[in-house]
Amino acid sequence: MENVILVIHLLLALSLIGVVLLQRSEGGGLGIGGGGGGAMSARGAATALGKVTWLLAIAFLTTSITLTIVSARNAASDSVVDRVIETPAAPDSTTPEAPATPDVGDLMPPVVPGDAPLAPPRAD
Repeated sequence: MENVILVIHLLLALSLIGVVLLQRSEGGGLGIGGGGGGAMSARGAATALGKVTWLLAIAFLTTSITLTIVSARNAASDSVVDRVIETPAAPDSTTPEAPATPDVGDLMPPVVPGDAPLAPPRAD
């Protein structure tokens, strides 16, 4: 049930984005500007797209609220914090000990007495 509502919700979101992008900018906000006209004029088409936008927006909000209610019902009654174990488990005899760290002296190159460190040649 939740997956079906989620798919419908995503389709509504994509449709709403598409319809909003199809609308013509009128230069004024909140419906200011533009003249009258019949159903076949540019204003009539804008009115039809406006109605479709409102319809998709209401459906989008409805699916959002429905998804919230469904997920709240499916959630467990206890909190995640209640599931955390208070005391750490005591190590038992079957737990192996950590391996010893290697000696870092074995990882370094050998030092030969009398070797000077590498340096660029002098420009005499």
